[in-house]
Amino acid sequence: MTALLEVDRLNAWYDASQVLHGVSLAINEGEIVALAGRNGSGRSTLAKALMGVVRREGSVRFRGQSIIALRPHVIARLGIGYVPEQRDVFPTLTVRENLLLGMKSRMSRFSIDDAQRLFPVLRERASVKAGALSGGEQQMLAIARTLVGDPSLVIVDEPTEGLAPQVVAQVAACLTDLTQRGVAILLIEQRASVVRKLATRVAVMGHGAIVFDGSPDALAADDRVTNEWLSVG
Repeated sequence: MTALLEVDRLNAWYDASQVLHGVSLAINEGEIVALAGRNGSGRSTLAKALMGVVRREGSVRFRGQSIIALRPHVIARLGIGYVPEQRDVFPTLTVRENLLLGMKSRMSRFSIDDAQRLFPVLRERASVKAGALSGGEQQMLAIARTLVGDPSLVIVDEPTEGLAPQVVAQVAACLTDLTQRGVAILLIEQRASVVRKLATRVAVMGHGAIVFDGSPDALAADDRVTNEWLSVG
């Protein structure tokens, strides 16, 4: 079976500084792959490289089609959604206006009503400007705006960072709901509890390369990978 996303020997740079060194990774339909690693390991750069935001070289195929030369907005239209760590909502627009901007078409599997059912606070605050929302509400809006673009794969960068436990639970429930609808997720996440609960596979990055790719149980049993690439201090 052909993977939904196939990455092979992907390199990426910020100006003259190379950050990714031959990354290879595959993601299947409806799968949650957690991308783990210390800060500076290249996880966010990989997300940006997949979206064409940074200079990249290698092979990236989505549904069998090469996307390595495509611009970010074209990649998004093909079905890859991206929720960056900074959330990047439009602060002067209302919640509903943000969602309307994210819509791909009225035939999307995810309507604004769907997004508001997943995150009821977005219905309650539909007429509030996004800049007035709390950090947790902005995260929900960023995820919801991506969903109404009808993605087959969503790349989510640190979705639970700085959020209260009850909001973390809502975000986790939303990601689970997505996989039940057949959406694949590449989840960049530091919280081990969230990774264990959601991920079907874990890829660990170190020095801009994948150093482990396997099940959460296999990672938990591998002391060498944990000590060398994940432990802090």
